[in-house]
Amino acid sequence: MSLLSIFGCGRAKTPEYPADRLSARDGTEFTITFFKHASLAISVGGKYIYVDPVSANADYGALPKADVVLITHSHYDHLDVAAVEKLLAADTEILCDRTSAKAFEMNCYTMRPGSVATPRDYVKVEAVAAYNTTPGHLQFHPREREDCGYVLTIGGTRIYIAGDTEPTPELKALRKIDIAFLPVNQPYTMTVDQAVEAVKALKPAIFYPYHYGEVDEKTDIDRLARELEGVTEVRIRPME
Repeated sequence: MSLLSIFGCGRAKTPEYPADRLSARDGTEFTITFFKHASLAISVGGKYIYVDPVSANADYGALPKADVVLITHSHYDHLDVAAVEKLLAADTEILCDRTSAKAFEMNCYTMRPGSVATPRDYVKVEAVAAYNTTPGHLQFHPREREDCGYVLTIGGTRIYIAGDTEPTPELKALRKIDIAFLPVNQPYTMTVDQAVEAVKALKPAIFYPYHYGEVDEKTDIDRLARELEGVTEVRIRPME
C-alpha cells in the first residue's frame, strides 16, 4: 500500500482541518480529515464518510454533505443528532449501533457486531464488537449494549475505527488491517499498555491514536509512540 501524508492540506474550503491523503491498495485516493476526539471524515472521489460527528468538534454546517455517516455508540461525544442533521442530504445513509438507531427513529442501517453493509459501491462496512474488559470498567461500555467499531474497506485497504473499546477477543481476531484508529483514554477505553497490545495484535501499517484527552488522567502519547517504534508507523494528529 502506497501511503502519502499531506498534513494540513485538502480541499480549498473554509474552515480547514488537518488531513492525510493516502492511496489504497488498488490506487484509489482517499483523504482522512481529523476534527477532534472521535470525530473524523474519509473522502473518496468527492464523496464523504463522517464518523461520530459532534458539533463541538467541527463546523459541520460549513462542510460538504455526507454520503455516509457512521455512529459507533450512543455516548454524547459520539452521537450528536444535531451535527448529523447538518450533514444530511436526500440520499445520505446512516449506519449506527442499535442504541443510537433509536435517536434516528430507526431510519438508518442498524449495525450489530458481525453485521456487514455496503452502503455505497466504494466502501464495505463491517461492525466489530466494542466494549470494556477490565474489572471495574465494564459499566462504561457494556458488551450487551452492542456498541460497534467499524472496519471500512476502500479500494482494498482496510481501515479499522474501533470506537470505545479495550483489546477484546473480537479486536485481536481481526486480520489484514492496514490503518487502525484506537481509543486511548483512561479509565474509559485503553491504557497505553493496552493500545500497544492491540496494535501488536492488529499489525496495521499505520496507527492513529484517537479519543484521548479531556479526562483527568492524561494519556502518555509520547510513551505510546516509543513503545511502538519498529512495530508500526504511529501518526499523532490533533485528536485530543
